Amino acid sequence: MEKKEDNQQEEEQVVNPWEVSGKDGGKIDYDKLIDKFGCQKLDQSFIDRVERLTSRPPHVFLRRGVFFAHRDFNEILDAYERGDKFYLYTGRGPSSEALHLGHLVPFMFTKYLQDAFKVPLVIQLTDDEKCMWKNLSVEESQRLARENAKDIIACGFDISRTFIFSDFDYVGGAFYKNMVKVAKCVTYNKAVGIFGFTGEDHIGKVSFPPVQAAPSFPSSFPHLFSGKDDLLCLIPCAIDQDPYFRMTRDVAPRIGYHKPALIEASFFPALQGETGKMSASDPNSAIYVTDSAKDINYKVNKHAYTGGQESMEKHRQYGANLEVDIPIKYLSFFLEDDAELEHIKKDYGAGRMLTGEVKKRLIEVLTELVERHRTARAAVTDETVDAFMAVRPLPNMFD
Repeated sequence: MEKKEDNQQEEEQVVNPWEVSGKDGGKIDYDKLIDKFGCQKLDQSFIDRVERLTSRPPHVFLRRGVFFAHRDFNEILDAYERGDKFYLYTGRGPSSEALHLGHLVPFMFTKYLQDAFKVPLVIQLTDDEKCMWKNLSVEESQRLARENAKDIIACGFDISRTFIFSDFDYVGGAFYKNMVKVAKCVTYNKAVGIFGFTGEDHIGKVSFPPVQAAPSFPSSFPHLFSGKDDLLCLIPCAIDQDPYFRMTRDVAPRIGYHKPALIEASFFPALQGETGKMSASDPNSAIYVTDSAKDINYKVNKHAYTGGQESMEKHRQYGANLEVDIPIKYLSFFLEDDAELEHIKKDYGAGRMLTGEVKKRLIEVLTELVERHRTARAAVTDETVDAFMAVRPLPNMFD
């Protein structure tokens, strides 16, 4: 059984699929979150093992602890070492026209996993969820799903191993059967305990969790995995999605399926400071994939919270507080060169490097990343999206 939910009244911090906030507006305590959710810390032994099994360097998000927690990742690696395959499942709730960098993190990492392990991937676009939670029309939710699909495809996924689907288009048949099986196993009181639903929430919200659970089971995709009901599933996601899969893992053995494994990421901080997730309502809290070089320069220089001192004299004397410095945190995500990052952190922390110099390097890194993404997205046509979303076998699924 998965660890039970604590009473909402006793929470020091709130982390669920719709709300993220630290105690008293502060940082998220990830150690406490691991303890509360009942997942496990992803330690160096896993990183070393991934490198050994895949014969490639571990992704920057692995080696720097961006993906920091897991559920049964060891079982995935055990299966792979035995010669058994698995599949990947991740998703996106399409609520905005363009993605910000935080949205890209799980997709960048999922692409690495797909390439490293050479396994199939299903990507769920929960346009139905956003229709219900964001008060969007069905048509607008579907439109945003296709726009977001273009950004996802631009991350470089292998079309011969990838199936992208929208809930509005795909739910039915075997998928719906699994939804019903899950729904019958979860009481209303259990759903309230996991997700915090209240009497004011409409019934669409209460009915949604089985939709996100179903892709964890290979039988939901008979055109891909017919006869492979024992195939294991690994879900890369941000840790705020954990409640969905605690529920799924609790139900899975009761309906004859394996529990899905998870590998979970911390939150990408807002420019204004590390207090949870970025706010889609504040465009200056995030760098978007549609931002120009000028936008990125302005946002970093104007809004990125730093740990530098208030004067150059004090900064030279005391150095920067790296624990709160957002430019350093962003560089930790996106500056590939470990030696350069350590050099910057050492010199900045000692006061030998100024805040403006660190921001300048960050602007260079982010501008290159966004420009590369923009170029890749421009090449994604509506026909490309249709091809990824077509219900068809994947010819190179396990090659």
